[in-house]
Amino acid sequence: MKLYRADMHIHTCLSPCGDWGMSPKAIARKSRQMGMDIIAVCDHNTAENAGSAIRAGQNYGITVLPGMEICSKEEVHVLAIFETVDRALAMQAFVYDHLPGKNSPNLWGDQIVVDENDEVVDENSRLLIGATSLSLYEVVDKVNYFNGLCIASHIDRPAFGIISNLGFIPEDLRFSALEVSWRISMREAAGLIPDIAGFPCITSSDAHYIEDVGKAWTGLMMEAPTFTEIRNAFEGRLGRRIVHRDTARKEDG
Repeated sequence: MKLYRADMHIHTCLSPCGDWGMSPKAIARKSRQMGMDIIAVCDHNTAENAGSAIRAGQNYGITVLPGMEICSKEEVHVLAIFETVDRALAMQAFVYDHLPGKNSPNLWGDQIVVDENDEVVDENSRLLIGATSLSLYEVVDKVNYFNGLCIASHIDRPAFGIISNLGFIPEDLRFSALEVSWRISMREAAGLIPDIAGFPCITSSDAHYIEDVGKAWTGLMMEAPTFTEIRNAFEGRLGRRIVHRDTARKEDG
């Protein structure tokens, strides 16, 4: 098996808080420069740039997973990552049906749909930065229905995290993993948030600017950079496993 570096939370220029420089091509190029093997594109409440990101990633030898960062009505952010674009777009359709409001570019920022060659294709007019009318349970259940990886975003942060907004992690929520931000170590997180015991945990960059791509990553000990292998690593099955920060660097040589 091999240690793969994965940054599972990257925004493109489609997220209104994302920089214009976050095109799929630029992200793929920067990911290769940073030694990433796997990335997931997770824009706010949309997956419209996922296909372009996958095609750009192929040109740079990067495995790109299609995803989105969904905001529940409780204003908890959840990463939804899928094996195929079709499943990501099916989840997107469900989210769009429960996403009120229209974007004001001057207020919230531009929401640019681009192709793998950085050509502008469209501009999304939905209020992607807003919260859906979906409960956290509805979000998690639907992601699991589409066989996605459901990850609670940046649980240690004071904004849009499940701990700050709910105060705890309900035992019956079927998360695939929890994301701890790069700001603290896993050891610190375990001390601050006892609820994470028993959950697989990852670290990601949550990049909104190109210089942040790959600045934080999770090591995955697997046979291949595939969705199935990643799920096995999350679940600790068949010898696959998550390898954290300093340990990952040592094992990576």
